[in-house]
Amino acid sequence: MTDATIHTVYLQLKKRVQIKRGKVVTLRDIALILCEPEMEERLYSLVLAQPHEKDGNLLVMDLMWIIPKMKTIIPNAYIESIGNQQVIVEIVQNPKKPSFPLFVLVWILLFFGSALTIMNFHADVNMMEVQVRVVEMITGHPDEHPYLFQVAYSIGIGFGMVVFFNHLFKKKWNDEPTPLEVEMYLYQENIDQYVVAEEYKKAGTILQKQDENP
Repeated sequence: MTDATIHTVYLQLKKRVQIKRGKVVTLRDIALILCEPEMEERLYSLVLAQPHEKDGNLLVMDLMWIIPKMKTIIPNAYIESIGNQQVIVEIVQNPKKPSFPLFVLVWILLFFGSALTIMNFHADVNMMEVQVRVVEMITGHPDEHPYLFQVAYSIGIGFGMVVFFNHLFKKKWNDEPTPLEVEMYLYQENIDQYVVAEEYKKAGTILQKQDENP
């Protein structure tokens, strides 16, 4: 195989990756490649960046910046891009152990907050009067305190929420994403799009200043 041989490299960037603070970013961290075996390790070991404190905790790497870096390893390579055009690199600190008191505090806030929300909703729609009327329609006798109906109704609310969110602690009933997971995915997608747009905006501002002050 001569140096003039054209090597085809298929490159697929990941969407978002996490790198520990102080670690260099290599091609292995941010992408998947498919090429001849003798070139694979050389490309995967290619150092793309060394994040510093001043860079913040997010880096956006564009395909148009990555390809020239790869060309330094294999000048005659034909790089075929598949999928994403950018990858977001999140710089993270060493993971900390979760705080049990903080977990308990958040759990209590969510529990009582959810309970108050449900009670306020029931007060707004006059649920007590509705339940009394429903029990009277079923039994034929008025009951100002239909406890049996209210207990069954409360259990039904809890069961319905478990079915709706498809989640009970770590147990899922099937592989379908829960509504919360879908919302979190869409939220993360919007954040990623914003980060990429802001990085392009910053890069354009820097280039404009360089043109104005050659």
